[in-house]
Amino acid sequence: MSAKAIITYLSLGILPILSAEAQQAVPDTKYDEPHRLQYHFSPPKGWMNDPNGMVYYQGEYHLFYQHYPDKNVWGPMHWGHAISKNLTHWKNLPIGLYPDSLGYIFSGSAVVDWKNTSGFGKNNKPPLIAMFTYHNPVGERAGTIDFQTQGIAYSNDNGRTWTKYAQNPVIKNPGIRDFRDPKVSWDEQHQQWLVTVAAQDHAEIWTSKNLKDWQRASSFGKEWGNHDGVWECPDFFQLSTPEGKKWVLIININPGAPNGGSGTQYFLGDFDGKNFILDESTKPYIQNNQGLWMDYGRDNYAGVTWSDVPQKDGRRILIGWMSNWQYAQKVPTEAWRSAATLPRVLSLQKTTQGYRLISEPVKELKDLRVANKSYVLPQAKTLSSESWTPKLGFKPTLSELEIEFEKPRSGKVSLVFSNTKGEKYSIGYDSQSNQFFSDRSQAGDHSFSKEFFEKIDIAPRFTENNTVKLHLFVDVASAELFADNGKTVMTDIFFPSENFNQFSIQSTEAGVKVKTLKIWALKKAW
Repeated sequence: MSAKAIITYLSLGILPILSAEAQQAVPDTKYDEPHRLQYHFSPPKGWMNDPNGMVYYQGEYHLFYQHYPDKNVWGPMHWGHAISKNLTHWKNLPIGLYPDSLGYIFSGSAVVDWKNTSGFGKNNKPPLIAMFTYHNPVGERAGTIDFQTQGIAYSNDNGRTWTKYAQNPVIKNPGIRDFRDPKVSWDEQHQQWLVTVAAQDHAEIWTSKNLKDWQRASSFGKEWGNHDGVWECPDFFQLSTPEGKKWVLIININPGAPNGGSGTQYFLGDFDGKNFILDESTKPYIQNNQGLWMDYGRDNYAGVTWSDVPQKDGRRILIGWMSNWQYAQKVPTEAWRSAATLPRVLSLQKTTQGYRLISEPVKELKDLRVANKSYVLPQAKTLSSESWTPKLGFKPTLSELEIEFEKPRSGKVSLVFSNTKGEKYSIGYDSQSNQFFSDRSQAGDHSFSKEFFEKIDIAPRFTENNTVKLHLFVDVASAELFADNGKTVMTDIFFPSENFNQFSIQSTEAGVKVKTLKIWALKKAW
């Protein structure tokens, strides 16, 4: 049954149950439409938002995502599905989960049930368990507040097909209108399953021994962090430090981000098996409606991490939705809407203000570098004029850049990508304000939304080092900056009328010393 048929049923107030046989084939696409990213994941067609169900199993990274296959705007939510062996090349698979009589399939997560605590395993193989929010539009239209509940499904064939638990929902709504986005994980220390659920203005932690029977353990957050919008898409995990492991609680919020609209805040602390205990050192930075932020750009939202990455790998890898609810449904793409960010490795690093979350691009992205298409500055260069154009020998439309320069006394250094239409995108560092910036004011079309460009995005610098380091990825219509080894991150999208094919470095202050500059042309991943 097609998604169009689902809409017909919905107009009658009925939600059909679809079998695995009803799944549609993956649509063909050349991935060559205007503004289509070339080494980021995007759906073959239709609408995409939150990453879901991210689990690693038998050599495959699974990426499910909020998906409406029939239109390029939000609609009845499915779980789209793709897999990758290397986090750079993706293979589209048929839709993983369809709406049914309990509602749309909203955001959630997936794990490997290694000990078969659920009893759903077969042939001595562990099942994959997906946990997701049921959103019942009939109940919503009726004015109830308990129309979001949590369900599970299991797979015995490496995530290719899924069977929904006959006794869903496994967590009923406790009387909270926005009660969604369960992130499930195994708590090895306390030998229990955890699920963190976003509950409007706070997060709730529930525990289970079998993934089917859940008890509410605690809540967190009503008095901490930013509350300018609804809390969504949590994640809860441990990261190592020299002083032992710390727990990280990620909370996405819409609106409320530093530069407007959708954003991702985080909290650090400990966990006693029931309660999340906030790290005292972070309290001054997350009170009075303030937060700690993972990304200061406009276009990294709903980011969550993969479960079950092997211990020998040891990484905590996150991927986000590269858009913003202020304008996501209006951006000028036709066949599809939205893409995912690059995968990022998360770690904790101690600063003068306490531990902070660091994001860096995964090492696998180096495999996208094109042989014999790179530029390396042969020796340090002092900028003697306002603009310098390195002779790359290739177009920077798909590129990776690393630069180190001495901090200007009071000036601004910009990396500028431009085209023959006079459009340009600028990103860089302003010494006077000690901030990074991302400027898409002249980067092409923004007539589709007044919110798309209201001001230049800015982000704080968290180090006093005299050398500024920028690591930048550009992909047709997006830029992702990892500054000072991932201490500050900015993600932004833009829509030029033709691809940016020129690159220059501009400085408002003469005498700035560029210590190193490396630029690589990158390959398409599709």
